[in-house]
Amino acid sequence: MQAKVEWKGRLSFTGTSDSGFSVPLGTYPEVGGDNDGFRPMELMALSLAGCTAMDVISILSKKRQEVKDFQVKVSTERADQHPKVFTRAEIEYHVAGIEIDENAVTRSIELSADTYCPAQGMLKKIIPLELKYFIYEGDDLETAKLVKEARLG
Repeated sequence: MQAKVEWKGRLSFTGTSDSGFSVPLGTYPEVGGDNDGFRPMELMALSLAGCTAMDVISILSKKRQEVKDFQVKVSTERADQHPKVFTRAEIEYHVAGIEIDENAVTRSIELSADTYCPAQGMLKKIIPLELKYFIYEGDDLETAKLVKEARLG
């Protein structure tokens, strides 16, 4: 995989990779930026969420779960001192649908965490990752009824 960033001025960049898509990178005005793009560490958290989300929804589909709405949220904590690395992360899986099987959800999350998601595989070697899931009965996460909340591990 190849990736690059091109400087656009001040602390603004455009990032591209093999896929050909681009993403703006920037930072806060108080440190010299124009607040015009993702912060690099935001992209790391986003890549973790996206990587595991793609695994879990794919596996749930193969398990014939009737998922109607799905989100993965990542919350991170960072060190106070530079280089301000992540010190821990919590991943929340929110699954809404019709009669979602809890065992299918937990197995999908486990397979992503232990086998398929390279972002999770790398990060869990250096920081603690907490995994939580929420199962809702209904068509969308905003109106569905929460039926189960639990931690894995």
